[in-house]
Order: sequence, then structure tokens, then C-alpha cells
Amino acid sequence: MRSLIGFLPDVPGFYNWMTAAELLRFSGELFGLSAPVLAERVEALLDLAGLRGVTTKIGGYSRGMRQRLGVAQALINAPRLLLLDEPTSALDPLGRRELLEMIASLAGRTTVFFSTHILADVERVCDSVAILDRGRVVVQAAIDQLKQRHGGAHRLVVEVDDTARLARALAVAPWYVGHRQEGRDVVIEVTDVDQAALGLPGLIAATAWLCGVLSRRR
Repeated sequence: MRSLIGFLPDVPGFYNWMTAAELLRFSGELFGLSAPVLAERVEALLDLAGLRGVTTKIGGYSRGMRQRLGVAQALINAPRLLLLDEPTSALDPLGRRELLEMIASLAGRTTVFFSTHILADVERVCDSVAILDRGRVVVQAAIDQLKQRHGGAHRLVVEVDDTARLARALAVAPWYVGHRQEGRDVVIEVTDVDQAALGLPGLIAATAWLCGVLSRRR
């Protein structure tokens, strides 16, 4: 199974006295790659990482260069699955752009699975997204579906004594997207938070139920 998987940890560790080419050759030898295959693969991965011709020792690399080299090292065995842990963390904007372009270029070559808290990175390179809350997957879908389902939605939070009654009243509101229960609170997703903030008190008054404080979340 290890021969089918590539992995880049959040903070990769390298032998700082090696060059990029030496590290890739060393990694390939650990996988038992033949000399002709290894030579061809090292050259291709140096190109992919933008490190061809760089003779500086790894100890002198920037964080962005080290991350790109880490992805290249993780690809040396041509894995079917590439696992990346927070690959763009602590990178400056230029380093992040270069690394994301490198990851995006892998489409069609291997399956890339990476964890991140930077939503802009997800939108830029991902086809499918899973959102975790305390280690539990709460949403999983193609990114286009998530955008259609939740894009542009805002949230209002109310506390009511009859959630079912609230749901029936909200069903006719043009700004209503959906709702969920969080303890005693009801979190209401809306397309226009200003219209909802104006319209919700009217619904409350018309149905005459008890309601707590209204707040906004984005």
C-alpha cells in the first residue's frame, strides 16, 4: 500500500545538505525504482516543482521551495493517492500561488487529498469538498453543488418555543434557504440577511409565538 501513496506533512523534514535532485534520487531509490525510470522521473519532477537547475542546498531554500520539493518527493513513486497536510500554511501569497498551481497541474495524474482551513485554496483547486466539525464529516459534495446550495447564504439565529411552527412559516419566505437546530437555537440560512431581518419579525408577529433575541452570523 505504501508504494501507492505519497505524503507531504505540514512541516516536511529534509536532509539540508542535499540538493533537490539528490533528495529525489534518494527517495526514488528507497522505492526501488530502476536507474532509467528514476532519472526520467527526477527530471520531470524538478520541472514540475520549478527547481530544475537549482544547485542550492535544501538548507538554503525558502518555505515555498521546500513545500514544492515536498510535493515532488511525494510524487517520486507515481502514487495513486497523494496526501497533503496543510500544504499552503505559512506561505506568502507568491509561494501559495506557485504551490496551488503545482497541485492543480496534477489533475488527471493522481487523486489529491489535502486538508486546509483556507477556503480560497479549496475553491481554487478542488473538485470535491468534505467539511469536518470536531472530527465528524458534516457536509460532503462536489464544490459546484456546495456553492449552489450554500453560496451567498447568511444566517440568522432565533430561539422559539415551537420549531415546527417556525419551519412552516418560513417555507413561504422568498429569502429562506434552510434551517437547523443547535440546542435551543434555530439557525436559519437566508439569501439576503437584510430582507430576512426585516421579514422575520413580521412572521413572528403574525403567528404569535414566543421568540428570543435575533442575531446575525456570516
